[in-house]
Amino acid sequence: MLATTIDVTVNKTEHSKLAGFSLENLPFGRDFTDHMLEADYEGGEWKNAEIKPYQPLLLSPSLAALHYGQAIFEGIKAYKNAEGDAFIFRPYDNFKRFNISAERMAMPQVPEEIFIEGMKQLVALDKAWIPQIPDHSLYIRPFMFSSDEVIGVRPSENYKFLNILSPTGPYYNAPMRIYVEEQYVRAVPGGIGYAKAAGNYGSSMYATAQAKKKGYDQVLWTDAFEHKYVQEIGTMNVIFIIGDKAITPDLGAGTILAGVTRDSALTLLKEAGFTVEERPLSIDEIIDAYKAGVLYEVFGTGTAATITMIKELRYKDFVMNFDTDKWRTAPTIKKWLTDIREGRREDKYGWMVKV
Repeated sequence: MLATTIDVTVNKTEHSKLAGFSLENLPFGRDFTDHMLEADYEGGEWKNAEIKPYQPLLLSPSLAALHYGQAIFEGIKAYKNAEGDAFIFRPYDNFKRFNISAERMAMPQVPEEIFIEGMKQLVALDKAWIPQIPDHSLYIRPFMFSSDEVIGVRPSENYKFLNILSPTGPYYNAPMRIYVEEQYVRAVPGGIGYAKAAGNYGSSMYATAQAKKKGYDQVLWTDAFEHKYVQEIGTMNVIFIIGDKAITPDLGAGTILAGVTRDSALTLLKEAGFTVEERPLSIDEIIDAYKAGVLYEVFGTGTAATITMIKELRYKDFVMNFDTDKWRTAPTIKKWLTDIREGRREDKYGWMVKV
């Protein structure tokens, strides 16, 4: 990582928006706190790192990111414990993944002083925005985009990094209905599936919209060659409880995002006594397990989604239905994660970083 001595200056707002604002029943990603962090990469170095009042950006119509898609982001969450202390969940894992994405997209590495220390300062400044309400949290969105003002297909020389905060409720309020996608493709080996790049999400929207027309919430992507092996759901990784095993698609082909919540859930599943397998998993194996009565649960994992139960999975004309009210595993893992994040369960893995 870059050796730097970057200082983040802080300019506080004169008037907080929090006065009169309710932190209850918040939609995801609609409201934002008083401050944001902004930094520029110019002339081969990071500069102008500043926490300032949340405000619009003034951008040129020739901004390279708008034309060629050099843009990446992360999703992180902050919580409060019973004493009101603020903690961020596994930010160093997101920091590492952010710079992996940056490398793949031919973008500069963001130093720890800006990403981690800047985040801590930003969350500390807007700590009062963290809801102490069940299924609520402070969502943290670091992102970077190319900021050259020129038309030309090449990596930019200039970049802008920002971090904004959003108090939020649950991303999904109910168990989901998922459509197994077998026409469109999210990622291929050698592509950018493992990067949290904006284009991955832009290219997924059409297939998701088609699934929603059929009454489904999201798609479960399959491999690009045979449409046989499942990968991930549009907004989250996926885990199948088959017998006494927790099985999830492996990361080896580089087509699946290495989810931080995914890794956390797998760790807790091992603690709960499950055999965890990360390997290629075909839709045929899933259907066979369902027919045999040993596909007990299917759930998604993600920073926004946390642990989300899936009540229906459709492949072609075959529909798999699940009675999520009788589930034990996914609710238990979700509760354990929540209790760790809010200080009611021992953080034996060192996931919580105090602000």
